[in-house]
Amino acid sequence: MAMRLPGIGSQYLLNSLDADKNFFDGSKTYKVMLPKGIPEENFWSFTLYDNMTRSMLDTPQRYPRAGSQSYPSPAAEAAADGSTTIYFGPTQPDGVARGNWIQTDPKKGWFTLLRLYSPLEPFFTKEWRPSEIELVK
Repeated sequence: MAMRLPGIGSQYLLNSLDADKNFFDGSKTYKVMLPKGIPEENFWSFTLYDNMTRSMLDTPQRYPRAGSQSYPSPAAEAAADGSTTIYFGPTQPDGVARGNWIQTDPKKGWFTLLRLYSPLEPFFTKEWRPSEIELVK
């Protein structure tokens, strides 16, 4: 059970299954949409982990993350409507900014954590929810 302390601490959302309830495959490309108004006071971040070692996924990208901070990779860019879409896949999709893509390893499975630092009330009330992580067909 999560303690309801808006604006304090952090909340981590773990996901290892796509929208069709299949484990993530590093050879495929997926996307998730974060609606406008990501409920954090400090910053948010997606990080990918190797599902065998539970360590951060080791790829040429070096830092398997995307988020609101501009280091160690560029910050994710929001669309005109304020939503932010993050892609997970072995190659950067055409037209997708570097900060909105996390590289996967085609030979490995993975799971992800979405971290919200200093989460706000819409997180706790579930008024704000990310989409399912879906396979890009």
